[in-house]
Amino acid sequence: MNNNSERCKTALVMPGGGARGAFQVGVLKALAELLPKGSANPFSVISGTSAGAVNSIVLAARAQNYRTAIAELERVWGHFRCHHVYKTDHLTMLKSSLHWLFAIVFGGWLVGAPRSLLDNAPLRELLRRNVNFPQIQEAIDSGCLDAVAITAAGYGSARSTSFFQAAAEHRSWERTRRLGKRGDLNLDHVMASIAVPMIFPPVRVGGEFFGDGAMRQATPLSPAIHLGADRILVLGIRDETGDAPEKHVDSPPSFGQIAGYMLDTLFMDGLYTDLERIIRINQFIDAVPAKEISGPLAQLRAIDTMLIVPSKDLRVIAYKHRQELPFAIRALLRGVGGQNPGENRLLSFLLFEKAYTRELIKLGYQDAMEVKDQLLDFVTGAEVPRLFAPSWIKKDLSGFRLSRKS
Repeated sequence: MNNNSERCKTALVMPGGGARGAFQVGVLKALAELLPKGSANPFSVISGTSAGAVNSIVLAARAQNYRTAIAELERVWGHFRCHHVYKTDHLTMLKSSLHWLFAIVFGGWLVGAPRSLLDNAPLRELLRRNVNFPQIQEAIDSGCLDAVAITAAGYGSARSTSFFQAAAEHRSWERTRRLGKRGDLNLDHVMASIAVPMIFPPVRVGGEFFGDGAMRQATPLSPAIHLGADRILVLGIRDETGDAPEKHVDSPPSFGQIAGYMLDTLFMDGLYTDLERIIRINQFIDAVPAKEISGPLAQLRAIDTMLIVPSKDLRVIAYKHRQELPFAIRALLRGVGGQNPGENRLLSFLLFEKAYTRELIKLGYQDAMEVKDQLLDFVTGAEVPRLFAPSWIKKDLSGFRLSRKS
């Protein structure tokens, strides 16, 4: 067993977010300092999508020593350069730009349709060198981990697929447009989960091509719940408070602004709906005596949830570090309108440069330490509220009763 009590199975859920995933590392670093030295992974279930899938697989492979896993994550994220993630040399970027141009002009007749805007082969090589996938099964066999899931979206089936590796008692599941598929995880699963549409190329897993798991993941907490979680720690990558509407707009949004908006929606908008669904189920369970619940409803269980999101706007931080992007990428973004303050969403996802990622790690660490007592209680199985979250979600859900039944 891991550090959690027998009655409580804690899950860690990490949505995607490109370079914003560094914030998640900062939160996990704070937790590593709060736990005793030499502690094993405190999460029975780990579930990740896109950049969160990368963090999840590293944690799972090194689950027998949590601090070592976090140190490895911080080392990689804290030294990131864009060329570690995607090719940034002038020749590659020129060829990519020309390929898109000729494909549009000639309808793909002379050069064929391009697969993606950027080539993330360097990230595949980085993960190949640093992740020992057989160690995942060792962690499961030793009891340091119960299950790990990585979600990708199938282009052929149009389904959200959560590939998972787990202890023997877990079975595959299937629901409308989503399923959980049991098997040994490998590098292709991770690369499929991070294959942001149009930006990175799709990846074949089995007989189907897959892209970024956030595309069809309407219920990002579902894999953890299917794998038995009683409480879920969610590490988001943006504050949910909306922007103030512009009073006067002179021109339509640029391609860069639209792309950033789409990524923002892709990675986080399903989370709030899923949280609200859990709150409604919890309210029902806490309000009705257990002896009065029968039939299919008797299978429902309450889920405690803790949400940690950045306390600062990551777009502002990204804009401060925009000049650190390689020249070829800056030129590409300038071509799609991605160098103006209004397009900082896109910049915040693509800025894999160490000054930016280190600032995000620091922010995640600080935000976690602000709630260190609640965080430690949550992962060690202590009594906690049904929901611990920033004020914006508590305000939105003020009509719900969030405490436990007395």
